[in-house]
Amino acid sequence: MAVEQAEGNSPGLVKSLGNLDALALGFGAMIGFGWVVLTGGWLDNAGTMGAVLAMVVGGGIMAVVGLTYAELTAAMPKAGGEHNFILRALGARPSFIGSWAITGGYVTIVAFEAVALPRTVEYIFPGMSRIPLWTIAGFEVNLTWALVGVLSAIIITWINIRGVKQAGVLQTFVVLFLVAIGLLMIAGAFAGGEAKNMEPFFTPGTSGFFAVLVAVPFLFIGFDVIPQSAEEVKIPAKQIGKLVVLSVILATVWYVMVVLTTSSAMPAAQLAGADIATADAFGALFGSDLMAKVLIAGGIAGILTSWNSLLLGASRLVYSLARSGMLPSWFGKLHPKYRTPANALVFIGGISMLAPFFGAEMLGWLVDSGAPSIIVAYFLVSVTFLVLRKREPKMDRPLRVGGTGNAGAVIGWISVLLTAALFSLYMPGMPASLSWEPWAIFAIWWALGAIYFFKVPAGIKPGEDAEEKVLEAVMRRRSKGARNA
Repeated sequence: MAVEQAEGNSPGLVKSLGNLDALALGFGAMIGFGWVVLTGGWLDNAGTMGAVLAMVVGGGIMAVVGLTYAELTAAMPKAGGEHNFILRALGARPSFIGSWAITGGYVTIVAFEAVALPRTVEYIFPGMSRIPLWTIAGFEVNLTWALVGVLSAIIITWINIRGVKQAGVLQTFVVLFLVAIGLLMIAGAFAGGEAKNMEPFFTPGTSGFFAVLVAVPFLFIGFDVIPQSAEEVKIPAKQIGKLVVLSVILATVWYVMVVLTTSSAMPAAQLAGADIATADAFGALFGSDLMAKVLIAGGIAGILTSWNSLLLGASRLVYSLARSGMLPSWFGKLHPKYRTPANALVFIGGISMLAPFFGAEMLGWLVDSGAPSIIVAYFLVSVTFLVLRKREPKMDRPLRVGGTGNAGAVIGWISVLLTAALFSLYMPGMPASLSWEPWAIFAIWWALGAIYFFKVPAGIKPGEDAEEKVLEAVMRRRSKGARNA
């Protein structure tokens, strides 16, 4: 029973995405703008092969987590992904925690892209910043600079309101452009790159490796957008699960390629001093400033793919929370014509419109603040995988990870341990502990979530019908409140 049904509206998201659309959503979500602005820092922190190793290790961790998602997505192909998985295995309140966590990760990246876009455009048009507003953390925010992000947020939100098919077409087209940029990077590395530029291969100690590794949740978040859109995909459930893992593998290959091609272009000292290292490296490979701007066009494509995918994913999570009564019903209303969660899209799009007014320093804070929440969600999904394997062994699993033996349970336990270990890296005193600004953003998001968490009915047992029971309890409470009023 959905919010729309309870309110007398016709329910249902539209099934309009195919194989390529779903893969483009997952892969494109992971290939945002981080590879453009962060690669120089990775090389400086860890060295070429240290950064590659961190990406391979991080991709391996995400692939293990992706395997648990693959099985659960194939078994429960409904909008909301984590929300449905955890609700069935652990109950209503843990489901809210997992859903709120991954939504927080999505929202921080949507906001990140709204800040990253004007910074990227400014690389192409250096004089675009006009009309100073204020200075935040040493960065002067200009009105024209911020409005580039605001206008882009309006357009991306509008495209998503128009329908998932329109968003999917945009995603596929832009991902293909990104692939073309990647092939140019490889060709440039072979034509103009030098192996000696890749030194040092490793930096002393392990702190550099961990500094790159902690960015992995932010860089790889997006494969889980495929489960969010599962209710709008017109392909077999087993195939949806396979696309989750494939998207992680493709993203790992992409990040390794970016590190190797960038490091081959220029000495490390020059890359460290570059404004946008990957763009400067691309220009150096071809001996052309124009090619640096072409790379920036690829960065803009990455911004659009990640922004589009994660706005879609976040809106489906918010919609699913409202559909089960965990958030106000306003968030669960579909557009009368396009059958998209328009109110949820407007809410998240509105947050992204505010982000550019906090300046470019917000980029790093958003990366760091969203990562712990993402790991919380991945940890809970890993636990869910194990719980359902034990509690519901006969559950219909079109894609059974690890076959019929105990290999699947081993994968689940590895996923639990790896996500717990990854979360510990953010704690004070650890090699990659976070500064106070990201923790402040993290705290604000969870303080907002606490308002709704304590309104989620307690005592609802997990199970296949848990969502219906939660909604019934919410409706009874609302009805009682209306009578008392």
